Amino acid sequence: MIVVMKKNADKEKQDRLVDWLKSMGLGIHVSVGEFQTVLGLIGDTSKVDMDLLESLDIVESVKRVSETFKCVNRKFHPDDSVVEIGSVKVGGGHFCMIAGPCSVETEEQIVTVAKAVKAAGADMLRGGAFKPRTSPYDFQGLKAQGLELLKIARAETGLPIVTEIMSADALPLFEDVDLLQVGARNMQNFDLLKELGHFGKPVLLKRGLANTLKELLMSAEYIMASGNEQVILCERGIRTYSDYLRNTLDLAAVPMLHELSHLPVVVDPSHATGIARMVPPMALAAAASGADGIMIEVHNDPIHALCDGAQSLKPEEYAALVKKVQAVREVLA
Repeated sequence: MIVVMKKNADKEKQDRLVDWLKSMGLGIHVSVGEFQTVLGLIGDTSKVDMDLLESLDIVESVKRVSETFKCVNRKFHPDDSVVEIGSVKVGGGHFCMIAGPCSVETEEQIVTVAKAVKAAGADMLRGGAFKPRTSPYDFQGLKAQGLELLKIARAETGLPIVTEIMSADALPLFEDVDLLQVGARNMQNFDLLKELGHFGKPVLLKRGLANTLKELLMSAEYIMASGNEQVILCERGIRTYSDYLRNTLDLAAVPMLHELSHLPVVVDPSHATGIARMVPPMALAAAASGADGIMIEVHNDPIHALCDGAQSLKPEEYAALVKKVQAVREVLA
């Protein structure tokens, strides 16, 4: 249920209303927008008298929300949310470019790539330290050492770092990570999502390989319901009948997620296609679809990469792509 307050409603009366609703065991999500304030009622609202609420002189309207996701729902929060990662803002008109290698391999590699993508216009540096791999024999990442190398690259460039967390047990290692990524395989790791809600740091939540948009939003709901509103959604392709691409990039998800939710939405065309030459056209399409950011894998030596070299752009290719993405955004502005 949502309660829309009248413009310039008396603050003291509004506070009393919130206290009264909380006394009924309800959680209250308060969204203060430019033109109106919305109270989102979370919990068993069957005992709430809608007619009584609508009769209050500070209430504009009362509506029931049928969707099971509440905190992420645009009805609860009409204005776009803006997630801040250091000095970088994502959402609400703020666009970000995230780039870096699939996995951190050496200090020279990650620092070289970090400097290159920053020079090209990237806002954040991505790099995997903990790598969930389909085969147990593939490179699993440098783990804690990889996190330290990412921090060195951040110190060299000033770029906030984005890296994947696979287990709640590893949270102490991520205290100094700027944006924690939940990968596709962990999208429904609900224990991890709840812990990230308590942890409080910004989270980039990737859509699972075969998950619906509603399931993605419900996973985001786990994080937000646990107290963390700094969530970014990521479309990274889903498994379909495609036999030539790694996945199918569902770009229709971008405007639909914006319609359903106030959270920022970024797109990862690298994992979606699995082929480096397919990444630029899909990145441009993502920008045209209204994405709030694009995350791309970049490696200084893709042929010898320890992970996903086939989908990684070279630094010069990334620099050329950034200019094209900027041109697309200028056309749409």
